[in-house]
Amino acid sequence: MVSVAEITPVDHSAPGRAARALSMVRRHRVFAAAFGVGAVLRLITMLGYGPAMWFNDSYEYVSVALHPRPHSIRPVGYSFWLLLLKPFHSFTLAIFTQHLMGLATACLIYALLRIKFRLPKWGATLAAAPMLFDAYQIQLEQMVMSDTMFTLLVVGVVTLVLWKRRLSWQAGAVVGLLLALTWLTRSIGLPVLALVVLYLLVKRTGWRPITAVVTASMIPVLAYMGWFASAYGKFAMTNSDGLILYMRTAIFADCNKMHIDKYKEVQLLLLCINDPISERKEYAQWYLWGQGNGDGTGTGEVLHRWGANKKFTEITNDAASAFATRAILSQPGDYLRVVTRDFFRSFNWSRPRFPDESTYSMYEFKTWYEPDESGQPKRLPKWPSYQGGRTDTDAFSYEQGPPETRIVSPWAEIMSGYQKVFFLRGIMLGGILLIGLYGVVVRWRKFGGPVVLPWLGSVGLLLAPAATAEFDYRYVLPAVPLACIAAAITLRKGVTWARWSPRRTSASETTTLRV
Repeated sequence: MVSVAEITPVDHSAPGRAARALSMVRRHRVFAAAFGVGAVLRLITMLGYGPAMWFNDSYEYVSVALHPRPHSIRPVGYSFWLLLLKPFHSFTLAIFTQHLMGLATACLIYALLRIKFRLPKWGATLAAAPMLFDAYQIQLEQMVMSDTMFTLLVVGVVTLVLWKRRLSWQAGAVVGLLLALTWLTRSIGLPVLALVVLYLLVKRTGWRPITAVVTASMIPVLAYMGWFASAYGKFAMTNSDGLILYMRTAIFADCNKMHIDKYKEVQLLLLCINDPISERKEYAQWYLWGQGNGDGTGTGEVLHRWGANKKFTEITNDAASAFATRAILSQPGDYLRVVTRDFFRSFNWSRPRFPDESTYSMYEFKTWYEPDESGQPKRLPKWPSYQGGRTDTDAFSYEQGPPETRIVSPWAEIMSGYQKVFFLRGIMLGGILLIGLYGVVVRWRKFGGPVVLPWLGSVGLLLAPAATAEFDYRYVLPAVPLACIAAAITLRKGVTWARWSPRRTSASETTTLRV
């Protein structure tokens, strides 16, 4: 007898990947539509301002990507991203990945609020809307800058921590690695690490996941600090933290109130500013980056007294840190005044031109070329860079072609007009933070519950620059998605699916909830 093997029939009606993807888009059509509009806006931006837009810090990131090394002023995590993309010799590709990061951040916000906290689809989409549609967010993604990567990493950390009711040590290790990348991308990642660890301690997560978070975050950071020590002789992340704090205090520091010993503290005396308080610059950045009069006198920044090439050294940084600490302790009221003033700059209805016209204009979609001294379209600056190089030639070397921003009509006009209307105003951000604060207060028995982590993260990202450096508009943008998450979690019980029903959802219904 011959037996014939049974052939399992193929179900041709089973949906393929494309069908499943289309089904998911249909289920989330509100967010999918918003996502599509956000993607189109980014495409228009790339067409109008290719290959990239530039900020003063951009050139050093490119220089480190060309010549890998620790940088004395800032961590270089973003430069290593540019290094990975270097074989393609395309700033367009680098900027394209940053737009993908912005869209990915919006997806994380939506997924967290929709799946974990079960907000309605329109509510979760609304929380992600500033990330998708804010013109200044899109403009920042078009710049060769680390902020977009930093925002994605921070939102990724918050999403993972809030998603897990009980964080395993494996998930804790992933959180730690993300926190390490956050810290290596921007120095403000250190407070984010401290906030996450504190949250896990209050939540009583357990010693294993917390140990995993700390260990996984510190191994890459300590390795980077060792690399920095091999280049600069100091086990640290930068040689600039004290100098940046010095510029924060320079606008109010009064050496007559600081009781400096002129015989024993000569280094501090060299950092004293002779100008009266009333005649000092309104913005602190001048006292670190200003060119001065060439002799360290007048309204020029006094760091020229140390030598133009010796500003970011261990000796200068330590002296500036000591000076700033003395100024804060001697004049706590003045320090609190400038910090409070800069913190509340984030909540204006309009966007006052601060810190100066040049910096302000770098965040704008222009429809014309900025002229140089000869009246020709302005080229990239010819500042000195690593090993005798120049910033403009470094950018040309990375691109293997002209790296200057090309303003192309009509795309530039579209985004310039869009930017005049579609952005999250500061007073709106203040309202969103107040909603999150309410969510923290009503959950005081649970130490703020899940609201407290994104809310404190958002406030911290606004407060830290005001306390240690100075207000800048690009420092506001990473705080927005966290503020939106906190507000959305706060309001989720006040937003119903259709009719409110006091019946509790069963466990089986929870597991079969379609998202």
